[in-house]
Amino acid sequence: VPYLCSTVSTGLSVYRNKTAISNFAAAGAFTGALFRMHLGLQGLAGGFMFGTAFGIPAGGLLMIMQKLAGETLQERRHRERRELYEQKLAEWQSRLSVTEVLGQMEGNAQGGPETEQA
Repeated sequence: VPYLCSTVSTGLSVYRNKTAISNFAAAGAFTGALFRMHLGLQGLAGGFMFGTAFGIPAGGLLMIMQKLAGETLQERRHRERRELYEQKLAEWQSRLSVTEVLGQMEGNAQGGPETEQA
């Protein structure tokens, strides 16, 4: 049960690009309704309400814990994405500078003796 709820909550957070209590409420409602669905429409509605009732405080608790830790999951995701971008940019620039140096060396090797004689 917790894995399904976490999956739905994470999926909503990634899709909406923000973490909100409504994500946890919707995840709890979906999970509760899914697991009470075999009891019919009343069970579905009861599971929906029960899941929502437990999803809101659980989500609030998780969000508070993330704030106390100093970095939310969204902030961490953005930081890691930015660091990866900066790393790839640095690699690209270093490869570009190596290519430029090789081009200059090739140009010097082809025109080197003629330039010295003139």
